[in-house]
Amino acid sequence: MPSIEEIQQYLTGAWRMMTGKPDGLKLLDISADGFWNSFFAIVVALPALIVGWASVANEIAAEPAVTASRFSLLLRLAFVDLGTWVLPLAALALAARPAGIADRFVHYVVSSNWGSALIVWIMLPPALLRLVVPDAAELATIVSLGLFGVTLVLGWRLTNAAIGRGPGVATGVFAGMFVASLIVLFVLQALFGLGPSEQPAMG
Repeated sequence: MPSIEEIQQYLTGAWRMMTGKPDGLKLLDISADGFWNSFFAIVVALPALIVGWASVANEIAAEPAVTASRFSLLLRLAFVDLGTWVLPLAALALAARPAGIADRFVHYVVSSNWGSALIVWIMLPPALLRLVVPDAAELATIVSLGLFGVTLVLGWRLTNAAIGRGPGVATGVFAGMFVASLIVLFVLQALFGLGPSEQPAMG
């Protein structure tokens, strides 16, 4: 498990990459231990994720046709979100060599994990708004869409810095991972009995 100082360093590195500074990659640990430790980013993101799960679970539970408990819904949302985080990376492990980016796979996974933790926290305000002020759902949706657009830009910049093959290849990897995440999201939602409108916290 990385120390607090290391976590701060890794988050700083990912943020630098997301703001267009490729030297942020030097702050990340791309060793074998660093690869596995980067999944600790899920723990770093967990408080913000839980807020998102709770807000969505409350909205779903309020629907007349829903009989599941809030806790059951929260668990299902958690499985969907965590699966959407991890499974596309597993798919990339299989596709990296044919795509010609096998030598940058670890760089991408490490930076993507820490960057995803930052993105989850960036998306916290609309989730908090939904949780604290349920009647402000429309405003929360507008804020969420705006922040989502920002995170797409940040995510692309991080991908570009991590892959190091130029904007064209970065765009292909970014688009492929985005589509893979959507596929995993919709499949898991269906498996766990969540409607397409009930988006998990990572959206």
